[in-house]
Amino acid sequence: MIRKEDVVRIGTFNKPHGVKGELSFTFTDDIFDRVNCDYFICLLDGIFVPFFLEEYRFRSETTALVKLERVDNAEQARKFTNVEVYFPKSLVDEDESEVIPTWNYFVGFQVNDIHAGFLGEIVAVDDSTMNVLFAIERDNGEEILLPAHEEFMVKIEKKKRILTVELPEGLL
Repeated sequence: MIRKEDVVRIGTFNKPHGVKGELSFTFTDDIFDRVNCDYFICLLDGIFVPFFLEEYRFRSETTALVKLERVDNAEQARKFTNVEVYFPKSLVDEDESEVIPTWNYFVGFQVNDIHAGFLGEIVAVDDSTMNVLFAIERDNGEEILLPAHEEFMVKIEKKKRILTVELPEGLL
């Protein structure tokens, strides 16, 4: 049985693409392309279920078209619309690359400021403007927006999914 603590969320299946069972997949981490693993884990009715990949191809920096085994038409693919996609945490931990593919990679990271302490969890990335922002949800439910700048990043703990920052005084 696959448990929540054994997986990391990497994206969501969108709608079917075409008639042969392909799915549009929006991802926050392209770990599936960097690490040798031939399956995704989908959250279906509260249960984590593995599905083998037949093939995939990238459409942009954050989307891909995915073909799962035994999903052969649009009707079968429709059942995966808005399904969350996960990846085995044990394989994420093996990824030693220093490359951070996109700002969306940080969704799900806990953020600590060296002066202010724990800030919250990154729940979204706003890249609609020239200045990319992290949307951080605080423990009290409040959301704050922080600039996503490499110069503020002190430490990235990929395995623990913790981002330590040093924000300029007055930014919070």
